[in-house]
Amino acid sequence: MKKLLLGIAVLAALANPVSAQDASSATQVPQLLSLYYSVKDALVAGNAAAAAEKAAGFADAVKAVDAKTIGQEEADALIKSANGIHATSNLGRQRDNFANLSVQMISLVKRSAPGTTPVYQAYCPMKKSSWLTPSKQIKNPYFGSAMLTCGEVVDTLH
Repeated sequence: MKKLLLGIAVLAALANPVSAQDASSATQVPQLLSLYYSVKDALVAGNAAAAAEKAAGFADAVKAVDAKTIGQEEADALIKSANGIHATSNLGRQRDNFANLSVQMISLVKRSAPGTTPVYQAYCPMKKSSWLTPSKQIKNPYFGSAMLTCGEVVDTLH
């Protein structure tokens, strides 16, 4: 009887494994998303200094993430885009790099565990770029106060 129960437990574990990578992703992706939002919010506010500072923090966090969670190539691309924001005080260039960062984050969130709260993908038709946001309310990071509400939510990622 004990062998039968042990066999059933092993089969159940094999049918629905929870890997260390899944557990790691469950905590690391929401942390990166939170830091990404802080970069977005600085760009919405038109604050280049804050965007640069927040982007540096984001890059540091990506460096600390287990490479198995997101993959080295994707981590390198995230760091490159964040460093592009950090390396300039030109808001326009920061926003261009943020567009690249957003493409990479959207890909990461779509294939990972973004946490328990919904993540919204918004799209700006003027910039022809998307971004992630924790709210359905549009606050455009690509044009800030000039076109604060330009855009629409195009997807909900869970």
